[in-house]
Amino acid sequence: MNDYQRIERAIAWIEEHWREQPSVEAMAGAIGLSSSRFHRLFRRWAGITPKRLVEFLTATHARKQLIAQTPLLDTALDSGLSGPGRLHDLMVTVDGATPGQIARNGQGLDLVWGLHEGPFGHCLIAESPRGVCLLDFVAEDSRLQVAAKIAQRWPQAALTEAPERTRATFDRILASLRGEATPPKAAVLGSNFQIRVWEALLRIPPGRMISYGELASAIGAPGASRAVGTAVGANPVPLLIPCHRVLRQTGDFGQYSGGRLRKRAILLWEQAEAPSS
Repeated sequence: MNDYQRIERAIAWIEEHWREQPSVEAMAGAIGLSSSRFHRLFRRWAGITPKRLVEFLTATHARKQLIAQTPLLDTALDSGLSGPGRLHDLMVTVDGATPGQIARNGQGLDLVWGLHEGPFGHCLIAESPRGVCLLDFVAEDSRLQVAAKIAQRWPQAALTEAPERTRATFDRILASLRGEATPPKAAVLGSNFQIRVWEALLRIPPGRMISYGELASAIGAPGASRAVGTAVGANPVPLLIPCHRVLRQTGDFGQYSGGRLRKRAILLWEQAEAPSS
């Protein structure tokens, strides 16, 4: 059995047994490897640890149960967790929201938003108490488009238009692109693999560009360029998490949520503004 077959077998076993919240030792034993070798092999091939995969599968199931209005205790127990406390910790870690907020589609979550004109057009920013949860490019003064974009993620959240509060956040994001400040905190929902990709994007210096293959290697998942590209495309806060710094291996600019021309403009602006290395 080669390494790929071992990982394929491990993933199939985890998908069948995740409700048991298996230990690394149990997962390794299922495919006949030592714990340390299994952990290294799995992370190299899958890009995440075995434990993270179990957490993601658990959170995915729990999220569906919560949206279906299943009680917290029942959701926790049906997801293989000991109780609501474990469920709360898991959902905050994986989704950045409490079980109650997920169940209510954001009801009880207070978001402030603002629309700002910047070097790359009009930019929408929405913030929760935990950080920036949405950043997107919109048509000038398009309130309907703004409402639709926020409602798509948090349909029941309480929205307050407060550009005077989000302006400082927007200015700090631009300063981070120039290498003059650290970016503000992001509060985004994503799988563990997506979070790993987004964290790696934040480590790319201003004015630098890398390929999808190089990004895959940076997270310990060489050969996972396509999966990395999908995670880059799912970035809910472009500019803040600088997905514009990733190009195809050929040097082509590739796709961008704000459009290919906007991506080119951002890169040129950033290279002109960023400090020389």
